Amino acid sequence: MSQPTTLALDIVVPVYNEQATLETSVRRLHRYLTGAVQESWRITIADNASTDATPALADALAAELEHVVAVHLPLKGRGRALKAVWGSSPAEVLVYLDEDLSTDLAALPPLVAPLLSGHSDLAIGTRLGRTSRVTRGGKREFISRSYNLLLRRTMAVGFSDAQCGFKAIRREVAQRLLPLVEDDGWFFDTELLILAERAGLRIHEIPVDWVDDPHSSVDIVRTAREDLKGMVRVGTNIARSRIPLEAVYAELGRRPFAPPSPPSFVGQVVRFAIVGVLSTAAYGLLYLLLSGVLGGQAANFTALLLTAVANTWANRRFTFGVRGKPGMVRHQFQGLIVFGIAWALTSGSLAVLHATAPGASTRVELIVLTAANLFATLLRFVLLRLWVFRAGRGRTTPPHPADADRPSDPARVLVPTETEQ
Repeated sequence: MSQPTTLALDIVVPVYNEQATLETSVRRLHRYLTGAVQESWRITIADNASTDATPALADALAAELEHVVAVHLPLKGRGRALKAVWGSSPAEVLVYLDEDLSTDLAALPPLVAPLLSGHSDLAIGTRLGRTSRVTRGGKREFISRSYNLLLRRTMAVGFSDAQCGFKAIRREVAQRLLPLVEDDGWFFDTELLILAERAGLRIHEIPVDWVDDPHSSVDIVRTAREDLKGMVRVGTNIARSRIPLEAVYAELGRRPFAPPSPPSFVGQVVRFAIVGVLSTAAYGLLYLLLSGVLGGQAANFTALLLTAVANTWANRRFTFGVRGKPGMVRHQFQGLIVFGIAWALTSGSLAVLHATAPGASTRVELIVLTAANLFATLLRFVLLRLWVFRAGRGRTTPPHPADADRPSDPARVLVPTETEQ
């Protein structure tokens, strides 16, 4: 089959044992692209070592439909498939779609437009935008939102939805980033996005309409476990400078936002109070939910730990105006030390309560713990201001070393995404 001399879009559909839906999905995608997309395109069916009739169906579709090709890989892994196809594709923009086409295809043109124009480097669909319309079960909704919240708080990323199967990347960016991505499975696109953002690349988000596939075979628990392990690995490698992000920034990165002015002392007090009230409320709610399952001490520790991570992130960004990446890991570590002090205070108060009133109800426990937590919150402000985020320790974002060789561009203005607003 002859291909266009210049290929604009390569839409990759990774598949594994999808004989029941592959033909319907590919024909639907082919009809849409034929009628709605003006740029040159092809569909690449990337078979991940399927053991059913998927390989034969992929070959039959490639033989019948114009601009459809099939690639067969000997090993499983969505990330492995995308690395192989994206790494050898001649297209200007490389796209990835889930085989079930859960995302409304009408979002495809706005997804690729900023990449074709050169305005952005990567583009992703988000199911978590204010104008996104999503149909899926409560369990998947909770897991998705929890995962992305944890990702934003622990990795300090700005994108809102890491795992939506609707992404695109410019070819030259893919060629530079793909060798740095270690994961070959479901964590692949999360790792790619983390590295892209840390390297100063521009990620464009569009809200999508998305309908959950009730027959999805994804093992949610195993996938979540592997994703958490991937976050630890990537975070550690970045903190230890094992990933050459400086070189990627120098070659492809864009100038960062100008750092905002730090808030005044009064502003810090007000902002800290807001964060403290929200943290205390979140702590109380988590304790009530967990105490019946884990017991008082374990519920107290878990609730404090979860709120401590979010509290440190919120105070770093909102209260003390620290926006840059430098010092982030150290701040979280120091925040955990502050958390340890708070935990000692609250667990000590709980131990005293149990010693003096062994039959105290959960409500009484909550009252005592809330009072102790309020005191710990006051102590946290003092420690954060005088120790963790004291003046001169990473309050502003320093110039990137790669900027020394870049001409200034006062006309360039970066507009916050919908999620950042």
